[in-house]
Amino acid sequence: MLGLICAEVKNFFTYDCDKHIGNFEIKDGVITPSFDFKTNYIRIIGSRKNDGVYSVTDLADPTKNPLVDEGEFHGGIWEMSVPKDFLNLVNDISDWQAKYGNINSEAMSPFSSESFGGYSYTKSAGGSNDGSGGFPNWKNVFASRLNVFRKI
Repeated sequence: MLGLICAEVKNFFTYDCDKHIGNFEIKDGVITPSFDFKTNYIRIIGSRKNDGVYSVTDLADPTKNPLVDEGEFHGGIWEMSVPKDFLNLVNDISDWQAKYGNINSEAMSPFSSESFGGYSYTKSAGGSNDGSGGFPNWKNVFASRLNVFRKI
């Protein structure tokens, strides 16, 4: 979820000096050449099988290491300096998504409007361009908190 939210705000919390660009190989969960990561998260780009954001702690644990073996690739390994406030926001979004993420207009009601016994209602289209049909999703529920971290 961290990588998805970083992509949404267009901010991976990295500096040019923390971007390692070149040829890499991933074998048995190990990135070669190896680095002494000074941060808790990295982003891999340019890989065919491993593009994404990873916890350095998970990479160090053979039982949690999610990296898939692949041959040499030309890409980048970015060290991410993610602030604690953003990680707290990611946890809040993950909790909200677990609770409400599968609720949509069809689950709430199969109709966009109903009329019965002299009573009628119409669901708001919401006027949003996020494809949510006016129903809440994590992007619009947390928009004001996400905007603090957003890069243009």
